[in-house]
Parts: sequence; C-alpha cells; structure tokens
Amino acid sequence: MIGPVELGANGFNTLSILLAGRNSLHTWWIGIVGCLLLGWMFFGAKLYADVTLQVFFLVTSIDGWRRWRGASATAVPVTRTKPLTIAKLALVGVLVVLGYGLLLHRLTDAYAPFVDSAILAFSVLGQFLLMQRRVETWMCWLLVNTLAVPLYWQRGLHLTSLLYAVYWVNALISFRHWRSDLAVRHEPQQATP
Repeated sequence: MIGPVELGANGFNTLSILLAGRNSLHTWWIGIVGCLLLGWMFFGAKLYADVTLQVFFLVTSIDGWRRWRGASATAVPVTRTKPLTIAKLALVGVLVVLGYGLLLHRLTDAYAPFVDSAILAFSVLGQFLLMQRRVETWMCWLLVNTLAVPLYWQRGLHLTSLLYAVYWVNALISFRHWRSDLAVRHEPQQATP
C-alpha cells in the first residue's frame, strides 16, 4: 500500500526531475522538499545508501539553487565534459560502489548494498554534472534509473519503482533536449542583414 510519505516524496521528486530536464531553476527548491521526504521513506525501507544520497542531494540542491539563481538558461549554457574526465569519474564511481557496498554489507542489515551503492555513486556524479549543466548528467540518470526500478520494486516501493521507470524515459528525453541545445549553440552564426 502506498503511504502518504511515499506519495508526497515522489510527487515532489517527479516535479523536480521534470523541471531539471527543462533547465528550470525551480528544480532545486522543489527537490529539497522531495529529498527530505525520500530520505525518511528510504530509511524505513533499510536502503541506507539512498538515505545518505538524500542528505547529499539536500546539500547540493541548496548549492544548485544558489548557482542557477539569477542566471538564465542561456547565461549558463549546457556544455560537454571531456571524455577523459568522464572516464576518470566513472572509475571513481566504480570504486565508491565497491567500497561503500562492502561497508554496508559488513556493518549493516542493508538490502542489496552494492546495487544501492551504485545508485548512490552515480547519482552523486549525475548531480554534480547537473549542477554544472553538463549534458552527460542524463547518461548517469539513465544508469541510476535502470538500477533503481527493480531494486525499489523488490523492496515494496512500487510507486517509486514505477516513477523511476518514468524518470528513465524523462532522462532519455532530457538528454536529447540538452544535446539539441548544445548543437544549436555550436551551429555557425549567420550574418544578419
């Protein structure tokens, strides 16, 4: 049965994610409310890496709101990350998955500690890329959502699982949207008469 915390958490989180894909400043303050509710929900489901992740999202949402406030979408354009930087970040992500997953496995009663840690690690990477308006953020979210859907379903968080399937589609659409914005910025400028 879907409780009010799961319903509210997912409502705020969904709106925040949709607004992020549209490059909207409002993604941040709405996300803060969603983080608080999701943290509470994940604690009850013994998904401790996800609780840690919500604390991280809370802090970075405050910073993201500060960074984006006063800047229009054109003032801080969507950009790409260098391939070597992405490779290094991915390697760090894998190391975090292994380290944190092992820690959770040995010290807690966490359910699926390595999958939960992968969601944590690549969500952190995705969030940092989002804060910098990097197009690669959406590749991270595609991976995170792919892992989250079955994990949350197994924990009985059916609404959350279904919404993460929707977030997967949103990440794909947002990736195309941001890539299109990037392509438009790099088209040769025609002289105006």
